Amino acid sequence: MKKNIAAAIAFATAMTTSLAAHGQDAKLDPDTGLPASQPFDFPEQGEIAPFWAKRLTGYFTTSDGIRLRYSVLLPKTSGRFPVILSINGYDAGAIGGTPYLKYKTSMSVELDKRLVEAGYAVMGVNAAGSGCSAGPLEYTRPQLGRHGAEAVEFAASQTWSDAKVGMVNWSYGGSAQLATAQNRPPHLRAIVPGMVLTDFRDALMPGGVPAPGFVTPLRVSMRAYWEKVVAQTAKEEGDVQCLAQIPKNLAAEDTNSVMHLLLSHPLRDDHMKSFDLALHAGRVQVPVLSLEAFQDQAITPRSGYYQSRLDPAKLWSVQTNGRHDMYLASAFQEMAVRFLDRFVKGVDNGFERDTPRTTVWMETSEEEGGSALQRRVSPKARWVVKRGPIRSADLVVKEFHLGAGQALADGPGSGAADGFDYPGAGVAVNDIAGSSFWGELPGDWKATGIAYTSPPLGEDMMVYGPGSVDLWVTASAGDADLQVTVTELRPDGQETYVQRGWLRLSNRALDTARSTPLLPVRLERPERVMPLLPGQPVLARVEINKMGHYFRSGSRLRIWIDTPAQTGGLVFDTFTQKQRLHVLHNVRYDSVLRLGVLKDVKGPSSYPVCGATILQPCRPDPLAIR
Repeated sequence: MKKNIAAAIAFATAMTTSLAAHGQDAKLDPDTGLPASQPFDFPEQGEIAPFWAKRLTGYFTTSDGIRLRYSVLLPKTSGRFPVILSINGYDAGAIGGTPYLKYKTSMSVELDKRLVEAGYAVMGVNAAGSGCSAGPLEYTRPQLGRHGAEAVEFAASQTWSDAKVGMVNWSYGGSAQLATAQNRPPHLRAIVPGMVLTDFRDALMPGGVPAPGFVTPLRVSMRAYWEKVVAQTAKEEGDVQCLAQIPKNLAAEDTNSVMHLLLSHPLRDDHMKSFDLALHAGRVQVPVLSLEAFQDQAITPRSGYYQSRLDPAKLWSVQTNGRHDMYLASAFQEMAVRFLDRFVKGVDNGFERDTPRTTVWMETSEEEGGSALQRRVSPKARWVVKRGPIRSADLVVKEFHLGAGQALADGPGSGAADGFDYPGAGVAVNDIAGSSFWGELPGDWKATGIAYTSPPLGEDMMVYGPGSVDLWVTASAGDADLQVTVTELRPDGQETYVQRGWLRLSNRALDTARSTPLLPVRLERPERVMPLLPGQPVLARVEINKMGHYFRSGSRLRIWIDTPAQTGGLVFDTFTQKQRLHVLHNVRYDSVLRLGVLKDVKGPSSYPVCGATILQPCRPDPLAIR
């Protein structure tokens, strides 16, 4: 099966510790005498025979003089073909080489095969500054979209092309689609973006809390694709230009990496704003099939909320619980090919008539047994919510007020403030590879966090979209970082993870014109930082990331408030000054949890098997353990 990005990043993260974790002695570096870092490599995943008739490779030069590497797989039929294009900074321009056939690729071999067999030419292009491609690596800055638009027009002009072009893939490949479509290349017909990182701020500093733990694995993974996948393909093909370019790109990445963004631009200044693809999403005019994973462990599910800026008449959205690589799910890929058939080929296959504008996969799980990568193509929803475009009017704002006895209640807050020691260790949830688990409780967890729990719910409740936890807090010494975790406490005593959100208190300034009861929109500008004074109550609206979760009657809703902890690939570097934080909840300082409830949804009465729902792990209720 496919060697996916998430697993590759996980391998990079663990490479220096895996031997020690298994009780083995790591080899020592001869110069330092310390355990040597293990070289990054891709595990063997089997092999697939070429499924195309002809492979074409080469370079094209952009209008700003940059040479980009491409590779094309042509179907086993004659004539001209519609083209499906992918652009990323990994190995898109090397598809079809020996590593690709061994699933050592950032691409979905399964999707490429589906497309080729459906009569599409599949084309991959490496973004500038990556792999064999020259030029500066600028990630999601405007260059990506300009070059993407030129790649579309280059593909449309080839003798093997029928001039109809679509785009696919997720993560970097999803960002490239949104960036390209904003430039409106004439021959682009449709895009299928998944897990789009529209704004590096989301992954580097969610809520203003630095998360540098994501950056190094990302860098190591990207560089490994260039050094091992792209370079091997170039050697086999005798591509001397590529082999000369890769060392240049590696050296340039050392001085222009994602880590430099985190260190040089910790606040949302004008430079960081230039990375935000969501700002101009309204320029997209082609049909869009969007995929989001609520618990996306590599970035976040926010995607800058770019979908809200699109023409709803041209948008179809699929949402699900799960990982960053849910794009691999066969059920989604089948929908994607049908979407492309309709809007790229122009086949009247009824897609608009029988496909809901919004499809929410509920309680999605994967098959047990088989290899880990085999399981990655198997996710299926236990049940599905199908709707038209979901607007704010379709949601009921449900409020839970924090109160005495650490309760969540319907009425206004009451009781004395609750305090906890900061910073604490927090509790990890999931990892960057997409493994689902609750981490161990730290020894002082009762002193370093607070939990508020509702009474048993009197009716079922489909919670959907973002939420807001509006907390009145005081800090005894200064700035602090907050984490709010939403969970469901089932009648069987198991606690299920739902979603999280984070906020650095000095980052609390709001864009009041854009903020809603369910979505606090922060200004996040250097000049709008709001320092704290000791003991002074401040309103901290913590955004809870998008979610889609069905709370059943008899369950209880809970929130935990503590110090940010590892959540998938987000590993935080929190403000560390020791102090005491208090959460206030009285008539004057009413702290409130607000969630959006999607009306008229009726799910199955039975609960999913505990732990089966992807990236929503269960654990015994810690507060019930004496």
